[in-house]
Amino acid sequence: MADTAPGATPDAAPPSAQAAARAPAYAWYVLAILFCVYVLNFVDRQIISILAEDIKRDLNLRDEDLGFLYGTAFGVFYALFGIPLGRLADNWHRVRLMTAGLALWSAMTVLSGFSRSGAMLTGARIGVGIGEATASPSAYSLISDWFPRKLRATALAIYSAGLYVGGGLSLGIGGLIVKSWNSAYPGGGPLGLVGWQAAFMIVGLPGLALALLVASLKEPLRGQSEALPPPPPHPAPFKAFFAELVTILPPLTLIGAAQGGARAFINNLAGLAIVSGIVATLIAIGEPWPQWVATGIGAYAVFSWASALRRRDAPTFALIVANPAFLCTVVAYGLNAFLSYSVSFWAAPYAIRVLGATPASAGFTIGGMGAMSGFLGVTIGGIVADRLRRTNPAGRLIVVIFGALVPSLAIATAFSTTSLALFYIMLFPAQACASCALGAAAATTQDLVLPRMRGTATGTFFIGTTLLGLALGPYLAGRISTLSGSLSVGVLSLLAAVPVTLTAAIMAYRLVPRAEATREARARAAGEPI
Repeated sequence: MADTAPGATPDAAPPSAQAAARAPAYAWYVLAILFCVYVLNFVDRQIISILAEDIKRDLNLRDEDLGFLYGTAFGVFYALFGIPLGRLADNWHRVRLMTAGLALWSAMTVLSGFSRSGAMLTGARIGVGIGEATASPSAYSLISDWFPRKLRATALAIYSAGLYVGGGLSLGIGGLIVKSWNSAYPGGGPLGLVGWQAAFMIVGLPGLALALLVASLKEPLRGQSEALPPPPPHPAPFKAFFAELVTILPPLTLIGAAQGGARAFINNLAGLAIVSGIVATLIAIGEPWPQWVATGIGAYAVFSWASALRRRDAPTFALIVANPAFLCTVVAYGLNAFLSYSVSFWAAPYAIRVLGATPASAGFTIGGMGAMSGFLGVTIGGIVADRLRRTNPAGRLIVVIFGALVPSLAIATAFSTTSLALFYIMLFPAQACASCALGAAAATTQDLVLPRMRGTATGTFFIGTTLLGLALGPYLAGRISTLSGSLSVGVLSLLAAVPVTLTAAIMAYRLVPRAEATREARARAAGEPI
């Protein structure tokens, strides 16, 4: 049966076993479109970096506020909605879901250009995060069905390269827009908009056009790349989505917990009390409340969701939340992102503020180098990971270990030098080596679950990337910068996380082979009808 809404006609027929061993030409076309979506995803997400100094001045913000806007305001809600939207991607038409999400986050990026305060920009960034939460669960699931396992890390790495191309383009384009707009309208342009506001609006518009192209893509059958019989269509995908939302979106989480009985409700209240106590303590010692309230919401929401998943879908819980191999992979890459997101966000402000670069030149140079280094790193890393896996079931984790350890020296050099040229030079190996781990980690998590669980697995994977990496890394660097008066100290302090990252990656290397070999057996033991 087709993986579409009930009564819908399938877009792609099930392949033969021989066809499932290779990727059809159309799969590469789909991958190209998804790559473009991810490019825009990160243009809209990352452009705030090159605009940071102007936003800081015009909205009277501090470094920690910029880290909050870039990371926490976006990341917490990206992670929070990633789980129910990942479940919707598992149960509904993935192409339609991505189309709607692309249109939403593009519109919210345009809306960011009308912001007159930090609060208004925070609201728009939350909207961008919710919209972008549709992209990767849908894309990872689509790619895993269009491409066979032996090409999966390569395909996911090519898709993920859009992260670095988009991030790089955002800096160059953003710097150019600001320079051109402010030169043409020194006192503010139409509607009183200044350069950074115009930049948000201009980069958001192309996504609305691309959404029309995404809507034309075919929806493949789930499991077709592995010649598995597709699951029956879900009878009520949106009912399942809202049921999932109740388990993760506070305060609706209390309703979701109550549905599980008195014991589940008490456990949920206990989790809420613990998180609230930690947040209250941090605020009492002088930490900014927006950051830690948002982070606390994210932590409590994930706890609520995991508790509900255990009751409602024991097989998925067994293969994701209760799977140490999966969790170690998530933590290893999440802490990799903790450092790499901080470097990518603060690189432009550091070049401008500390080393005297102009926004246009910093955007062009850092953006161009970031796009090239990230694209090469993630693509080569994915290819190497696939080749290593041919002879070693844990071979992909070698690339994750490499990405956890090697970038540190380049980062330390870049953010301690007083030479702008050396700073630019060191960013290239730092970003290339860090980015190589993404395709390997993503493919590993996909291999550890059943096809029907891939969207949920992707949402869980991005919890680590967002709550550990995006919501904490850029903020902590900015917070330490505010306290110490040195942006260099702020970024370099995050290198303290490297030993933890390496430990998690090594543990994943040891655990993954057995976890993948026993995947079906553990799912069956948890109640999966296979």
